[in-house]
Amino acid sequence: MIKLQPVERMSATLSAGAVAASFAFAPPRFAIALAVGAALEAINLRAMLGAANRLFGGELAGGGAWVGGFSARFGAMAVGVVAALHFGLDAAGLLVGLSLAMPAVVFWAWRNRPEVLEHEVLEALAPDDPSWDRWSVWRAKEVEPASDEVPPNGEHGA
Repeated sequence: MIKLQPVERMSATLSAGAVAASFAFAPPRFAIALAVGAALEAINLRAMLGAANRLFGGELAGGGAWVGGFSARFGAMAVGVVAALHFGLDAAGLLVGLSLAMPAVVFWAWRNRPEVLEHEVLEALAPDDPSWDRWSVWRAKEVEPASDEVPPNGEHGA
């Protein structure tokens, strides 16, 4: 059985509701296209989440692996969309189905936002604080400095 991440469950719930509503209130051609679009987007969302988890978990080195995965995913989505349109699915229904993940992700992020304490004021670090050198903005955590760092004067040694 496939274990869905919470954001995927939110997207699946929204998609299921939209598909049910479209089959109840829209023409069948639109409803089928919406269902196909939602399925394509669910596959894409799962692949994006997996790639992001591998990248931020340190399993992907980034660069070529990340771009290659993105290109393959984008190409597969393009093939799916072109095939759906070739078989006569409604373009508007397909677009709505492909777009359903976005409001689900935004709503999930809003529901799971960190609690903000109004009375708490956090001071920013001074610009010359050495902690800035230990923080990775890409991984959102402190990292050990690399042993092959370039000296501040730009010389690589002899």
